[in-house]
Amino acid sequence: MTPDTAARLVAACNAAAALVVSGALGVTLWCGLARPGTAVAFGLLVAAGELARVRLPEERAEARNTGLLSGAAALGYALCGQVAGASAGHGPAQAVAVAVVGSLVGLTPLVALGQAPPPQALARLVLGVGAAALCCQPLYGRGRSEGAAVPDGLLPLCLLAVALLVGCLDALLAAAAVRADESGAASPGRHGRAPRPQLRSRLATVPALAATAVLFALAVAVAGLPALPLCCAPVLVIQFALRRRASARATHRPTLASLARAPEVAGCTPRGHARRVADLSRAVGRELGLSSGELTALEYAALTHDVGQLSPADPVPGGATAVLDPGSQRRVALLGGAVLRQAGVRRRVASAVESQADPYREQSVTARVLRTVNAYDDLVSGSGSGTSGPGARARALHRLRAAARDHEPRVVEALSRVVARTADV
Repeated sequence: MTPDTAARLVAACNAAAALVVSGALGVTLWCGLARPGTAVAFGLLVAAGELARVRLPEERAEARNTGLLSGAAALGYALCGQVAGASAGHGPAQAVAVAVVGSLVGLTPLVALGQAPPPQALARLVLGVGAAALCCQPLYGRGRSEGAAVPDGLLPLCLLAVALLVGCLDALLAAAAVRADESGAASPGRHGRAPRPQLRSRLATVPALAATAVLFALAVAVAGLPALPLCCAPVLVIQFALRRRASARATHRPTLASLARAPEVAGCTPRGHARRVADLSRAVGRELGLSSGELTALEYAALTHDVGQLSPADPVPGGATAVLDPGSQRRVALLGGAVLRQAGVRRRVASAVESQADPYREQSVTARVLRTVNAYDDLVSGSGSGTSGPGARARALHRLRAAARDHEPRVVEALSRVVARTADV
């Protein structure tokens, strides 16, 4: 998916959501609420879910908000056809209106704190709830007063299928929004690529959201509104785990940043080298379609790949490990990995640092990118000034292509495309 296509898709979704909201609110105000108690209960649950959003760091200066409870509650209301054995009585318009009002109420404090999600999140919620409510109309019979139109044994499966479909479409639209907002989106060389890392990370939460939404709908159909608090437990456990993980990652990054600065402060590496390698490695990783977790591990490994230079008695001239013999490169890499393991850094990061001097066919893709980008920065910087011209960049890429035994050609070509786009900016 090209950035232009993604931008047009996001704009179309926002426009469609605005029309749906206008129509839903108008119909609801004109016809009034069916079962106001049920509407208020689900609306409050949506608002509570928005307040309980978890902020997940994904980029250095960006974060993704995830509200599993709010999404599950809104979707559950759209799937709900009965309340304690009686017809729920609401249609798609009321389902959308309740989701929108509840979401806006819950987001108001987050807007004041500057932590609200982008407008696309609300647009996706509107479209998802509206689509789910429309798909469920045939399942419950015309007017929702004739009972279920499918056998009782098939109804949960049908509801789950609708919820999974809506969740997958929401993940696709969310990934498209990220793709449309990417820096350098209009650059050549990236056309035709799907936003795979973002899509994979968001699809991981779809089963939990869909299952909780179906649980809301079925539990209310049997036991009424008192079942709502009990149904919140599974998704609250997931959000608690996500919050703990986000907190751990927030404290992990400063630790790695301190380790990354240590070789520069000690004068072992040029100032800014680790940051340049991390930025360029992450860009190359995106070019190769790495997942979000792989990109994070790659950035952390790039930041700390030179900590092994603190151990040798003889410093590396200019801090450029690319000019060392293979034995010295491997010794520095192993020392760096040992330091990271003792510091409690995740295994994947330490392994990438340890293996950065190994033959590329024996390396993970993270280590391959790290080795190539580190060599490129060493060759371009030369004296450690961090400045380079077109000639220095071309010579460095030529040397990397010539050293096909040491650097994977696919990684070198990805680096070449990233460097070309950066030079054009």
